Amino acid sequence: MASASARIFSFSSVEHRLLQAAFPVAGNGRQGRPRGGSIRSSLASKTLLPTDDFDIQEGLTNVQKILQQRRKSGREMVAAIDNLKRLCIDHYFEEEIEGAMGACMDLVHSDDLFDATLALRLMREAGHDVSADDVLRRFTNGNGEFNLALSKDIRGLLSLHDMSYLDMGDEASLYKAKEFSSKHLASAIRYLDPGLARYVRQSLDHPYHLSLMQYKARHHLSYLQTLPTRNIAMEELAIVEFQLNKRQHQQEMQEIKRWWMDLGLAQEIPVARDQVLKWYMWPMAVLQGSSFSRYRIEITKIISLVYVVDDIFDLVGTPEELSLFTEAIKMWNTVAPDSLPTCMRSCYNALYTITNEIADMAEKENGFNPVNHLKKAWAVLFDGFMVESKWLANNQAPTAEDYLRNGVVTSGVPLTFAHLLFLLGQDHPTCNNEDAANLNDHIPLAISCPAKILRLWDDMGSAKDEEQEGLDGSYRNFYLIENPSCTEADAEEHMRGLIMREWEELNRECFFRRTFSDSFSQASLNAARMVSVMYSYDKEQRQLALEEYTRMLLL
Repeated sequence: MASASARIFSFSSVEHRLLQAAFPVAGNGRQGRPRGGSIRSSLASKTLLPTDDFDIQEGLTNVQKILQQRRKSGREMVAAIDNLKRLCIDHYFEEEIEGAMGACMDLVHSDDLFDATLALRLMREAGHDVSADDVLRRFTNGNGEFNLALSKDIRGLLSLHDMSYLDMGDEASLYKAKEFSSKHLASAIRYLDPGLARYVRQSLDHPYHLSLMQYKARHHLSYLQTLPTRNIAMEELAIVEFQLNKRQHQQEMQEIKRWWMDLGLAQEIPVARDQVLKWYMWPMAVLQGSSFSRYRIEITKIISLVYVVDDIFDLVGTPEELSLFTEAIKMWNTVAPDSLPTCMRSCYNALYTITNEIADMAEKENGFNPVNHLKKAWAVLFDGFMVESKWLANNQAPTAEDYLRNGVVTSGVPLTFAHLLFLLGQDHPTCNNEDAANLNDHIPLAISCPAKILRLWDDMGSAKDEEQEGLDGSYRNFYLIENPSCTEADAEEHMRGLIMREWEELNRECFFRRTFSDSFSQASLNAARMVSVMYSYDKEQRQLALEEYTRMLLL
């Protein structure tokens, strides 16, 4: 998921610690996590785990007993399901969660703000078609404004705030819900006890639906541990799950690092970015769960090559060489790169080999070889880079719309998700026909939305900060050229509006149309969520959110 103006980000200290870890190479990850066995306390802090050994099967049984008890009360059951999801252990209890939808259908008609909005959010996340306007109408006055008395209901406001970000467009009540809840939660912080105040502040700064679930899980766990009434069984299972994931991520990172060093492209192309840990952060965030271990490794390889190709186009190749490079990709055979410069030949051989390996893996696991789709996806990416290089060479300013359309392609998101689509074995027309043009000529919304969010978010601040010469290749600058009366603040407001609309479209695709499987839809949502982590900088150009996320999940 390359960026036309991506900054260099160094994980040197973090990476050094990872390379010292003595973990074995990760397995293929096709089997789900065992529901039995034990985990030693060396994998988790003894201050968090009550015993030196934790039996996962026993932990699952303890939580299941709690859920059985909560079934007597719809409110308690729905609240328990919410905690399972927030702690990222809901995948163990899919049957119980599905069974709780009946309670949600009852609570969504409640006159209690917390109950109704929580039920509404859980139902929408599960794909149920429920009108937010209908549910929230009972909490508004004759003018359609939320009743002021609700401003004292902190628990209800938090739930309303969470729900407001699942807007699918044309839902006026959710827009008002976001304004109302944000305003009154912010003003209430000074009067709350410290633990709740921190939780509210974190919820406002990192809205639940727009944030990575694993990141939010740690903060939610910390909050639960401050409450007078605690659910120790859920907390213990969440802690162990978190530590198991961390160990697996470390194993995967070790394998990827060895692959990257053996590949040798960093030494052969010194100007190319050498950021393998940062590249791994994308699939680590997008594909969550032990069963996707091998896919995270393979997708990281694809992402790394997208960045290398981007750097070759930006920093290495002449126009003639880049044209030959693009034609070689379209030929897609072992003799195609013979006339290329050495660095391009090495890059070509690497992406050719890895792409064919992924295609073979997809065929072995799902019965269909997508190599025609994947080679076309690479050709589309190269054509996009060629368009950008010609704009720059000719000092040509495209329209903002043309730039964004091409920027979706050169973000690398469509290429990366094409590989992921076939690895997951989607029950989708593009996965079982021979027409490779379908996926590449008409990018599905589940792919184009996170790609646009990435391009717009990155372009809001990167170009100015990098002190680039000439055209900086940002949507903001092209928009300002077309709208000379606008200020940079106006352009940023416009871009944030575009990002919000892409989120609405993505919500509609994932929760209403449901074109793809839950796994692919979650990957799409997670990619969009990762953007703000990957492209947020402070005044000193530090990526504090990314550093925190890396330490939390890898160290």
